[in-house]
Amino acid sequence: MAALITIELKKLRFPAYHGLYEEEKKTGNEFEISLAVAYTPLSGTITDLDDTVNYVALYQLLNSEMQKPRHLLETFAMEVAELIHLSFPRVKKLEISVIKLHPPIAGFTGHVGVSYQKEF
Repeated sequence: MAALITIELKKLRFPAYHGLYEEEKKTGNEFEISLAVAYTPLSGTITDLDDTVNYVALYQLLNSEMQKPRHLLETFAMEVAELIHLSFPRVKKLEISVIKLHPPIAGFTGHVGVSYQKEF
């Protein structure tokens, strides 16, 4: 089996307006995203940025997509996974989790979220 390198971005915080309810669309919420992408190195030891998946580009993609409201976190996770694979075709595996830190549920403590994994 070929070796895999995993790039991780953990506990990124974004304000956004994802949600089904009108109040969420007006006031927004705070979200936390963790992302791991795995790829097979082209050859040998990685010594150049062109030989890896740039975590700055991954962050910029996430930041851009967070500005586009979706009704469901599942939709966001699945669409972002496809965009990442289109942008970085070497990615073989991906896992993303999206947490809504303050869900609009009366009396609720904690957070809600979704995780999505895909192999390409």
